[in-house]
Order: sequence, then structure tokens, then C-alpha cells
Amino acid sequence: MRNALLIAMAVSVLTGCLLAEDAVAGPNPATVGAAPGARAEKFVLSGYVVAADGEPIAKAEVQLGSATARTDAQGSFQLLALSGESKISISASGYTPLSVPVLISADTNLKFELQLSATTTVSVQVDSPISAALTQIFESDELPQAQPGQPGVPVALPGYPSETASGGVKAPQYFAPGVAGDHGEPIAQYIRIGDFLFPNNLPANAHANGYADPNLLIPNAIGFVESDAGAFDVRHGNNAVDLAVAYGLVPRLEPFVQISTDPHDYDFVSGWSPGNPQTGAWLGMEIAGGDGFLALPEHRHQYKVNGQRSYAFGHHLLTVFGASYHGQSRIPGLIPIAMRVPQDTIDARQSDRTDTALLVASDTWQIADRQQLQFSEYFRTYSLDLRSDFGDGLLRQSEFRTITGGNTSYHRRVKPTISLSAGLDFRRDSPRSAELARADASGVFQPVTRNNFVISDLAPYASVDGSISQFLTYSVGARYDALSFSNNDRLTPADSYETGAGRTSPRGTLLFRVPSSHFPVLTFSSGEAFHSNDPRIGLGTTHSTPMAISHANQFVATESVLGARLRLSLVRVSNSQELAKIDPDTGLQQSVGPSLVQALTVSAQRHFSFGSLQATFARAQAKNRLTGQDVPEAPRLIWDVSATTLRLPARLRASVEFEYVGRKALGDRFTAVPVREIRGSLTRSFRGESFEVEVHFLLADGYTGQTLETLQLPNETIRTERVVGVRNQSYAGASFIYHFRPARR
Repeated sequence: MRNALLIAMAVSVLTGCLLAEDAVAGPNPATVGAAPGARAEKFVLSGYVVAADGEPIAKAEVQLGSATARTDAQGSFQLLALSGESKISISASGYTPLSVPVLISADTNLKFELQLSATTTVSVQVDSPISAALTQIFESDELPQAQPGQPGVPVALPGYPSETASGGVKAPQYFAPGVAGDHGEPIAQYIRIGDFLFPNNLPANAHANGYADPNLLIPNAIGFVESDAGAFDVRHGNNAVDLAVAYGLVPRLEPFVQISTDPHDYDFVSGWSPGNPQTGAWLGMEIAGGDGFLALPEHRHQYKVNGQRSYAFGHHLLTVFGASYHGQSRIPGLIPIAMRVPQDTIDARQSDRTDTALLVASDTWQIADRQQLQFSEYFRTYSLDLRSDFGDGLLRQSEFRTITGGNTSYHRRVKPTISLSAGLDFRRDSPRSAELARADASGVFQPVTRNNFVISDLAPYASVDGSISQFLTYSVGARYDALSFSNNDRLTPADSYETGAGRTSPRGTLLFRVPSSHFPVLTFSSGEAFHSNDPRIGLGTTHSTPMAISHANQFVATESVLGARLRLSLVRVSNSQELAKIDPDTGLQQSVGPSLVQALTVSAQRHFSFGSLQATFARAQAKNRLTGQDVPEAPRLIWDVSATTLRLPARLRASVEFEYVGRKALGDRFTAVPVREIRGSLTRSFRGESFEVEVHFLLADGYTGQTLETLQLPNETIRTERVVGVRNQSYAGASFIYHFRPARR
């Protein structure tokens, strides 16, 4: 049945795209007038987008040929432009779109003014200046590929290292400064569909409570990534405590085929869009596999289908997104660090199999010039069979769940200085046969826990954004989450129970800005957030607390100096005590003490005519508020330096990133070893950029997923507590990309 559903999903997405209008594609205005065979130089085009009254317009979309950018809180943007005459297009909600020719012959700085729209059109809501100040937006060409042809997160985010705790296809996770997400995941992950943020986290997931699995996305379909602190936006709910990451999808995928390979792995990706550039539709497919670089062959297989179609009719913009994913592999699991273990695993039977199918529909209705209504709904299936050995025998964690949910939101600009937003989120997770079982001496799994349960969340929210003066802007709002748990314990029916909890999360931000000056933009934010706990097993008749509550404060200063965007962030998050983590050895919940996270992050980004440079430094501490001891596994020191889209002689392009994660306390006076990674690529174009050859590499030192386990290896007589992890491996590979040119009739 599940396989049939996956096939039906893929067929329906493909059919929807094939029905898209395939009209004649017009010439690209960015290339009009270019002499055949001529090589155009690239320069930095920077500028400001303002309203008629001089106020900056945040998050306006700027497009020049195939290059796109979004304005920040000060209305500024930067992008790389080809020399010659081009047409620049700028759009923002509530304003008349602007399209004007520009002549680029050197690095250029321009100012653009948008007029209030006189007619009602369909447009995606643009967030407030406060949201723009708190949110970091990374365009896809500014981000290095995490690990081309390998499993893991689809893109590398500066300052947020990622880990796949046991290797193979196990769900990878981002980490934030001072944040350990193994107890209850405090990092929210979204996929932006139109104007809707689809929540990708899975509460009470067998991987770990609240884990999100981005494996279902094809990296080529990601156009940009947004990140913010999570706790200050009323749209963010469960898991948005320390960080919220949203993947923004591309409107189109120009037809291409990409093959990546290395000595042990392969990856095939293809994408397609209709020939008419005005048709917002695309379809992508990825097939990947291999054995990895450790001694234990992974026998990895991954299959993905993604597709999106946008329809504009009347005052509506309907966006439909579908995805299906199957992944399976053996996983090496955790081994003692700094020593060799046969086959790089303590148990060759460890494996992971994941299947998911997703369908999301979002309709943005422009009721009037300053009023917008949005309706969204989604349906998802998810199944998991995870087999792990943490030193006490083979365990199996498995589940199948269905997820339904949706959102309704309303946005109105009352007057130029005040906007109102309100909405309602609903979600229902229904895991069935969520089981933790242990293999006996004969290899037969005996259940430790087996549950059917339901977690529901109904959450109304509202916010007001406005300006007190030309210097002060505010955002004040609140969100009420009503959670209900229904737990049916199939092994011990007496432990079945139903409970609920409600929580109001007030949130507010004050922004201070001096117009037309080089004084930094300052924001002060405060808010409450939460993540849901796992309802399955209690200690006797004691059940888990339904919600773990957090209170967050943040100060952010941003400024542009000599073309560089500088950002400083100070964050303080206090977390309540919780029964959040299930011990895989016993199936019982572990009490996690109240904690305090404090973090300082400094970043700088600069676009040059030859490429883009970015550097991030983060320092954090995470303490148990009762004992004063360090919170285990939370990263304290992060360095990240990257250079992307570097233009070199001989039509070469390069990208490189250096990432360093310092020592982490693991508890019981054990410390993790540092992790160092250098990833990069070198690309050469042929035949007028129709064909590209890329060489990519990863130089890695250290271990991923470092934690403490008590193990007894075959040649040992006693069990010993020690640091374990998965050894990082260096590798190099190559990619071959062919871009099909749409036929012109």
C-alpha cells in the first residue's frame, strides 16, 4: 500500500507538470545584444529599494537575468551581473513591479523607488523590516554543496554544522551554537511552499524526538535558505526554540542532467521545466547509492522525486508541491574513537530504511491591495525501520505514521505604518506500531515498547507590526498551542493515557534604525517557545511532561560597511526540565535537567566581482541550571569561512569552505575531539556553458555523532565507558552536468 502511494504521488506530480503550458520561450533579456561566442565580464550590482516616502522595502525580490537577490532590512541588495545592457526587475507585495534597463560596465550601485500598487494583483506576502533584520537569507549559489553524491543535508549553512549521527541514510541534523538536539529537537525545519512554511520535524520520531529529515529534497531544487532564531516569529511553533531553517524552492528547473561519482558512490539527478519561462512548474528526480568510504559497505540506495506547480488565476496564486523518497542502507554506527575496530562497526547488522511521501497545497488570495488570505493543507506518510547497536545488543526502532495539517492566515496593512497578521495552525501526527525491540540470543526481536499514539496541535496566533517613529519599529504577537496526547500502550494497557496541555507564547521585537546613516540596525527580541515531548513511556505511572518550555532573548546588530554585511548576535535561551529523551537501552524516559544556553555569533559577508566571501564565528556555553555542569554534546566553538562562485582564469569557477567545531563536553569528564572539514569544488564550462565538469572534494578530520557509550569489544573482558562516534572520511569525486536548451519555434 505504501509503495503504491509513493508511485501514485510521483505519477500525479509528473502529470501536473506535463499539463503545464509549454509555450514559446522568449529571449533572455540578460543576453540580448551579446555577440556570439563573446565572454561577458561579471560585476557587482548593488543597490537600495525604497518606497516613495524613502522608507526601505525589506525582502523585495530583485532579478537580473538568471541572478536573483532579496533586499535586507535596510532595503539593500547585491548580486553578480554580466557586463552590457540588461533588464532588472523588482517586485514587492503592495507595490507596482518595476522593470528597467541598466547598463553594467563596472561595479555599480543604484537606488530604485517603488510606487504603491494602484491595482489588485496576486503577490506573495513580504515580511516586515523586523523579520528581514532577524532572518538570514542565503541564495543557493552562495552556499557550498554539503557533500555532493553523499547522504546528508542538501546544503551547508555557514555557522551551523551538520551531522549524520550513525552514518548511512540516517536523518542528518543541523546544530546551533550551544545546542544539543538529542533530547528534544530545538531546531525547527521548514519547506517554503508559496507563502506557507511546511513543518518538516517529526515529534516522537524513532530517530530522536523531533528530528527532521531533509533527505526527501533534491538539492538542485533549493533556491535559497532562510534561518532565524525561531522563538520570535509567531508563525513558528513546535521545535522552533534555538533555530528555524526554511528551504525555499526554485520556481523553475531548466532542463539538465547531472551525474556525480567517486570511487565508492554514484548520484544521478535530472530536472525539467516547460519551455515557456512564464510557467511556474518543475519536476526533478534523483537516484543515488554506493558503499561509502568506511570498511563496512553501506549498500546505500536512495530514490527521490520532487515536483512543484504554481497556478495564477484571478486574485489567487495556487502552489502545489509533491515529494516521495525511499532510502535504505547499512549504517556503521558508533565506534570508539582513536582506535581501529574491524569493519569500522561493532555490529554489521545495523541499518536504516526510510520511506516518505508528501503533498502540500497552498493558495494565496489577494483580497484587496492591502489584504491577503492564505489557505494551506498537507498530507504525509512516513515509515522507518532503524536497527542500531549502542553496545548492549541490536535494537530495532520502527514506526509508520500519517500526518495531516494545514494553516489559514490573514495579513492586512491597515496603513503604511501598521500591519496586522493572524493565523491558525493545525497538525495531527498518528504513529502506529511505534516499537522499540531488542534482539535476543537467537536474533529474534523482542518488543520493549509498542505504542499507537496521536499528537495533535491546534494553534491560533496573531501579531501587530508597525512604526512608532522613523527610528523605531515594533512587532508584538502571541501564539497559543493546545497540544493533546493520546497514548495506547499495546504491551502494558494500564500505562495508556490521554492528556493535554496549552501554552501561550508571547513574542516581541523592537528595531532601532537611523535612516540614511551608517549607524547599525539594532533589534531586541524576547519570546517563549517549546517543543513537544515523547508521550510513549513513563516511569511507572509518571508520564512525560507534554511540553518543554523555553524563554529566549536576542540582540542583533547589522550594518553594511564598505560593501560588507556585518552581523552580530547575542542569544540567551533558558529551557525547563523535561522528560524528553527515551533511553534506547531500556525504553524509559530520561529526565533532562533545566539548562541555559548563551551564544555570541559574528558574521561578515561581501560580494566581489570575482565571487562571494563569508566568515562566521560563534562562541557558546550551555549549562545545567541546577548543577552548573556543561550540557553534553553542545558545540561551544564554531568557525566557518567560505568563498563561493569564485571566477578564475580559463573559465574556471571555484568554491571552498572551512568549518571547525571545537571540543564538546560529553559528560563524566569526557570531551569530544574537534572536527575539521574543508570542502570545495572546481568547475569548468564547455560549449557555451551547456556542459560543465566539476571536481569536488572533502578533507575531513574527527568524528561525527560523538557521544558516550559503555561498550565491551570482542577482545575485552569488561564494559568500559568511552567516547564513540563515526569516523569522518576524506574523499574526492567528479560531476558532469549537461544543460538542455529549450527549443525555439
